[in-house]
Amino acid sequence: MTSETATESTLHRADEGAPDEAAQEQSPWARRLRRFGYSERPRRDTRERLVPPFPEPGTRVWERLGLGPALARRAAKATGWLGPLLVAVLAGGLRFWHLGSPREVVFDETYYAKDAWSLLKLGYEGTWPDGKVANPQILGHPQTIPLSDAPGYVVHPPMGKWVIAVGEWMFGLNPFGWRFMMALLGTLSVLMLCRIGRRLFRSTALGCVAGLLMAVDGLQFVMSRIALLDLVIMFFALAAFGCLLIDRDWARARLAAALPVNEDGFAGPDQYAASRTGLGWRPWRIAAGFFLGLAAASKWNGLYFLAVFAVMTVAWDIGARRLAGARRPYLTVLRKDAGWSLLSLFPTAVVTYLLTWTGWFASDNAYGRHWADHRGGTWSWIPAPIRSLWHYEVQVYDFNVNLHTPHPYQSNPWSWIVLGRPVSYYFESPKNGQDGCHTASGCSREILALGTPLLWWSACFALLYLLYRWILRRDWRAGAIVTAAAAGWLPWFAYQDRTIFYFYAVAFVPYLCLAVTMMIGAFLGPPGSSESRRMWGAVGAGTLVLLIVWNFIYFFPIYTGMTIPYSGWQARMWFDSWI
Repeated sequence: MTSETATESTLHRADEGAPDEAAQEQSPWARRLRRFGYSERPRRDTRERLVPPFPEPGTRVWERLGLGPALARRAAKATGWLGPLLVAVLAGGLRFWHLGSPREVVFDETYYAKDAWSLLKLGYEGTWPDGKVANPQILGHPQTIPLSDAPGYVVHPPMGKWVIAVGEWMFGLNPFGWRFMMALLGTLSVLMLCRIGRRLFRSTALGCVAGLLMAVDGLQFVMSRIALLDLVIMFFALAAFGCLLIDRDWARARLAAALPVNEDGFAGPDQYAASRTGLGWRPWRIAAGFFLGLAAASKWNGLYFLAVFAVMTVAWDIGARRLAGARRPYLTVLRKDAGWSLLSLFPTAVVTYLLTWTGWFASDNAYGRHWADHRGGTWSWIPAPIRSLWHYEVQVYDFNVNLHTPHPYQSNPWSWIVLGRPVSYYFESPKNGQDGCHTASGCSREILALGTPLLWWSACFALLYLLYRWILRRDWRAGAIVTAAAAGWLPWFAYQDRTIFYFYAVAFVPYLCLAVTMMIGAFLGPPGSSESRRMWGAVGAGTLVLLIVWNFIYFFPIYTGMTIPYSGWQARMWFDSWI
């Protein structure tokens, strides 16, 4: 796809209340559009406004290679998968490179690696002697580790630990085993983001840019190589976001098909069709509910994505009904869509959440499993296992909201977006002659959970640009990205007194990458721009991407725990708060 096509599809006006073309020609609105660089009139066909088509992929390059027109079109369409797959291969190579190093427990892996192995063996979280799994001499020999079947009290749902357990089941209780699934999910999330960006911007090139940015983000990279739970939330929430985008196009296509067509073949708004057409069963929305249930079952902040995405999809339905011609779109959505929307998302998520506790339900010895067995009361009609789980969850909630234990790497969510206080997962100071150190002044090895600085600081400006596009230009894509980022970030402001960490921000990294990508699309210029404008826009966009990639390469040693001279480590500590 050429940059011109990508730019046109990216910057085409996305509001759904533009005046008709006859009124636009001489209206102040038309002059305002031209002032902001829009030279085209709105599409006449309401079907295309409901579901903008993917731009026709260019075939000239393939035809020059000697392919016929039909084969050239197929080859061009194949780039819709080829480009994302190449970006995913790059991301996977980075994430699986020396994945088992360091060969010891890193940060909170001491909890989740043990709990995952316990789920495999017992079906619930047992107890471990302190420090046993951290001993590198017994890694890979789990039969020597005295796992007790005494129930352990844990403060997170089991899904994320079940994910970690898959890697341990395949490769054993060792660093590579408990990190394997994180690296796999981190790689697959890059592939998903490429495809999501392609659908969102109607551009394969911009979709690949979004995936590339996440492939070289330091925080997502580090979290893909450490067995913690937050990357699992990010993965499932991103999968749900992609499902909802497909559902949006699918539902609008159903509405568009119901619109009447005039003699010229163009569809126009129709109040009857827009108000009476039912969308029926929406499988992609059910899939989104499934993934959101898995996100909440990995860590509770996944619930915020469920709530925010539910509101977002209702807003999309309102916009679709209004564009199709409904006189009262809010009432129409309430009557036709809202009920099915809630039934698709929330019950599916609840059932999925409960299914992840199957091991706990099936055991007789799990923590709190039989709390309600002999208790009556008002809620005695609810099955005892459900009441026992509810009581357990209340205990866990009280623990989480009242966690105020000071930690040297805790941070305030205000500082996350500007990288105020990253988290050091691992640090050693090898002497000359140790661990590959050949410097008289000594060396350093560190794994620092730090987002790629130029990417995150660019995202600060990108989010402001998207707010402008959303509020003043009514661009739904900007609204979707900002809303998803807010679902992962803003809820933590309610817990500023709690002990929280910067690495929680990995949940909204994909949407920062999409925001920067949309800003990069704006660099290329609006439709009708001169060749000079497009050339300089492409130079600016390419320069920004290359600088972000270089920035990631520069910090790569402190993302992977490589042994580097102490002076090299110190040069990478740009701020005192990073130490």
